[in-house]
Amino acid sequence: MSLLQVTHYDEQFYKEYLKDFLPDTFIDCHNHIWLRQFVTGDLSASRSCAWPEMVAKDNSVEDLIETNLELFPGKRVIPVLYSHVNIAVDTVQSNHYVQECAKQHGLPALYLSRPEEPVEEIERNVTEGGFLGLKVYLEYAPSYIPTNEIRIYDFLPHEQLALADRHGWVVQLHIARPKRLADPLNYVQLLEIEQKYPGLQLLVAHLGRAYADEDLGNALEYLKHTEKTVWDFTANTNAYVMEQVLRYFGPDRFIYGSDFPIFRMKARRTVEKGFYINEIPAGSLGDVSGDPHMREIAGPEAEKITFFIYEEIASCKKAAEKLGLGRKEIDKIFYENSARIFRVEK
Repeated sequence: MSLLQVTHYDEQFYKEYLKDFLPDTFIDCHNHIWLRQFVTGDLSASRSCAWPEMVAKDNSVEDLIETNLELFPGKRVIPVLYSHVNIAVDTVQSNHYVQECAKQHGLPALYLSRPEEPVEEIERNVTEGGFLGLKVYLEYAPSYIPTNEIRIYDFLPHEQLALADRHGWVVQLHIARPKRLADPLNYVQLLEIEQKYPGLQLLVAHLGRAYADEDLGNALEYLKHTEKTVWDFTANTNAYVMEQVLRYFGPDRFIYGSDFPIFRMKARRTVEKGFYINEIPAGSLGDVSGDPHMREIAGPEAEKITFFIYEEIASCKKAAEKLGLGRKEIDKIFYENSARIFRVEK
């Protein structure tokens, strides 16, 4: 039984826009895997958007592999694994599952850390578990800090940064705050991390959550002084934002990620007055009426909504064509940069 509902329209979209654009082998730097039994808390207590939780109750490594097989026929996809990041998920169980799956399938993985974890414990778990570094998330900032006021160091403390710096680990960072990348506190701290901890490899997830043009603000001009920070365009469909990040930092510091299982949903994104809205086929995710980021589309127009990940890659293609990038640069973005970062051998 197929995991996804791939229609003729989806197949044609892939063949016409994406198949020749993508390398035969590419690396996906951003994947969440977990099993339903790891959810031991209240999912509604999450401090993040509600809509991603509607896509999948769990995502086994087998489901992830099947997702890539169905969505990218004729291609080989190498996913980087880590846990789901909802506060309701038991991170001990989930990190152990990620470790076992990475070992079984020969895949790179990151360790989901929490700010209160002793560095000695993190160091032991990462090194003994074969993880390549840390996945950190705003969800785990202390509960007394209002969601809109969370700073990077509230969920990625300096002692953990120093540990990653000492070991040369990867640190994948999802920034917080309503203004996203445009918030000066975020971009000042991003530059500070690179300058203070040059040994680690910082990955800024979702292009700093700059889903709307307005989310960029003055950040790129300030961050042009960075030398090694890498940007992943996971779950971002804004071709203009991609183009600007590529203009400032080049294809050597730009990488692909999917955010599976979330971006296996069917959706397209529009922006209204700086606010992103995901348009989805009516009824495809249940009741979304309470989420301002979601809008249902009915009738024939809904049939033209393909997989969100296809929209993401098509946006990257649009930005690449605008900049005149060729096969060499595309291979860097989808394979070579991540192969270097995650130590993937051909």
